[in-house]
Amino acid sequence: MIRSALVSLMCLLPLLPLQVSARQTGPEVVQHTVQVRDLPAIRSSKVLRVLVNQSRNSSGDVKGQEIGVEYHRLQAFEQYLNSHSRAGQKITIKVIPKAKNQLLTALQRGEGDMIAPGELLDVSDAKGIQASAPIVHDVPLVLVGVRGQRSVRRVDQLSGKTLSLPTGSAADEALHQVNRQLELRKLPLAKIEWVDPSLAVEDVLEMVQAGIYPMTLVEQPIAERWARIMPKLRIERGLTLQTHGDISWFVRDNATQLRASVDDFLKDYKPSAQLDQVFANAYKNTYKVNNPLVRNNLQRLEQLRPMLQRHADAQGMDWLDLAALAFKESKLDPSAKGSGGATGLLQITPSAAKSVGVPSIQSADDNIRAGSRYMALIQRKYFSSNRVNERERMAFVMAAYNLGPE
Repeated sequence: MIRSALVSLMCLLPLLPLQVSARQTGPEVVQHTVQVRDLPAIRSSKVLRVLVNQSRNSSGDVKGQEIGVEYHRLQAFEQYLNSHSRAGQKITIKVIPKAKNQLLTALQRGEGDMIAPGELLDVSDAKGIQASAPIVHDVPLVLVGVRGQRSVRRVDQLSGKTLSLPTGSAADEALHQVNRQLELRKLPLAKIEWVDPSLAVEDVLEMVQAGIYPMTLVEQPIAERWARIMPKLRIERGLTLQTHGDISWFVRDNATQLRASVDDFLKDYKPSAQLDQVFANAYKNTYKVNNPLVRNNLQRLEQLRPMLQRHADAQGMDWLDLAALAFKESKLDPSAKGSGGATGLLQITPSAAKSVGVPSIQSADDNIRAGSRYMALIQRKYFSSNRVNERERMAFVMAAYNLGPE
């Protein structure tokens, strides 16, 4: 998965001495008014646009099978709406994935009619937005670490600890309350590490399991679901933090008929008892993230670094992008063999190498030369538009490299 290569890249970023500027983590300010679509307008258009959290937990799919928790609920809601429609007014739900910290802004801008986040979402500062009836009421937050760590049962045991949180996490306020308690006891505060905004809650859990992050704090239903897939995770059941928050859907204030339909649907909706098992079965055999910064990996990276830098420079790319791809493809093992004849650090096939002028890929140097040229070819041929920012461009290039378009 390309996501795994990007996770590896984020772990490698500390090795690059670049100046980093602060990024905006909150939604942009809405400066214009849009017309709110209520249920009659939605029925006339025959499309209900639903903004969903761009995460495997909320809206993921595996090999074309829709798995995210909100997909199943939304399918049932579509059936509910159509069972209450007049002839010729059937509605189709259009799912629009967005990063969690962009959902509220997108709804305010009129990019969707409703938000189905699948997680706690703080709307206290968002104007003109209402929550539906609760889907899950009073959701607690639980600490998640890895098996073998010392158990955490009291708030004071969080003193001096670092907790990694995804952008938009509901744990922010809970940890500030913890720190107020620690401050009163004159203990060192817990540290909050906000991870890269492209990482969703399940990515953070995956990186906790791999030992990349020490610990996180997430909604209990999410922790329980992913712990079935990531067996090294340990949920600290001795200490839970209450949020008094509900997992809900969200609509605009003026969409009163849509809100009434949502509440009526949720009142009787019961998810399938098999949903978590289907979820676990779908993800149990997918790629597992490994820590690229453990000692053996770092030693291999240092040995390969001059070659990676030389060939990355020749193609005008960041050597860390090349390193992340090599770690994902071969775990930095020059002798790795894959399916379809792909070999070496960058798992390139002889035919792909020849297409970029490299006749042999037996040596690590030639393998990297061929892989870097192939990446550059993909970028020039398919992703050269200046409408795509560099971060997204490299994500597309890595995904295309994995698929082998040439």
